[in-house]
Amino acid sequence: MAGNSGTPPAVELDPTADFIAGTISGMAALCVGYPFDTVKVRFQNPEIAHRYRSTFNAITTIVHDERVLGLYKGITSPLASCAFMNGLVFSSYRFFMKLQLTDATAVPTLTQITLAGIGSGIVSSIITTPTELIKIHQQNTLGKTPPARQVALDIVRQHGLRGLYRGITATAIRDCGYGAYFFGYEATCRYFSPPGPMSVPSTGKPEAPTLTWPVLLLAGAVAGIAGWLATFPFDVVKTRVQSMFGEPIPTSSAAESTRLLSPSPEHPLEVRLAPNPYRNTLSTIVHSYRMEGLSVFFRGLSPTLIRAIPVNMVTFATFEGVIHLLS
Repeated sequence: MAGNSGTPPAVELDPTADFIAGTISGMAALCVGYPFDTVKVRFQNPEIAHRYRSTFNAITTIVHDERVLGLYKGITSPLASCAFMNGLVFSSYRFFMKLQLTDATAVPTLTQITLAGIGSGIVSSIITTPTELIKIHQQNTLGKTPPARQVALDIVRQHGLRGLYRGITATAIRDCGYGAYFFGYEATCRYFSPPGPMSVPSTGKPEAPTLTWPVLLLAGAVAGIAGWLATFPFDVVKTRVQSMFGEPIPTSSAAESTRLLSPSPEHPLEVRLAPNPYRNTLSTIVHSYRMEGLSVFFRGLSPTLIRAIPVNMVTFATFEGVIHLLS
């Protein structure tokens, strides 16, 4: 009741401000870090990873063979969706935080922040799964890049609408890394906050102590590194699952027979099919480990961490700046 001063104020949300700030920060970060994402995807694709020796070699090779635009293959799809996706991440993060707080004066614990981040990651996977599926198929194209719309239509024609959500399990598990992501950011902000009422800029009221831009940039870098280290193996799995559609494949003996013999009406060849090792999340994990060992799950980590630092510095600094302007 408004007249009861003893009633703690309700936790307030401003989804419009979160959406606008998330949109602007996401677009800025995408443009900064996208070339490293292309390199990461190339490293994680077992069919073309052998072409590149290191992050720098991959960048120079792509630029040499495909020009600078080759580093930005597939950016149309995530750029078109990042407005909704980043707004969804930050808005759902605040929503899951509200569910855990009793009133607007309550200071969230780092555990609550982590849980809210995990929730926002699972929600965001609904958008990121088809977006990244299209992007990966574009990034894996060594020749002329097909437009995102054409890739999406081809997938729907061959596999139906369900095909656009191939790899959603691995994507959702990977996006649980938002828990470590927001934890890293908020913990860094709190560590450098001056003495006084403790809260954090992105978690709502009460207002957080003013932090300097260097601290916000550092917190963004820590968030990016923490988020990727927490769930990076599932990003490798996701990329492998989404790079191919898991149809059964001819066994090696049948394939060899096909190459050596020509079928005839008298002696038709029987082609035996085997399950595709990349047909789902579990089979991809088992096959990748058996064939390439534990290190395969960290393939592409170097360009990802290099990318994570500037990208998330830009993301959080822009987000906090826009929130400040709107409030």
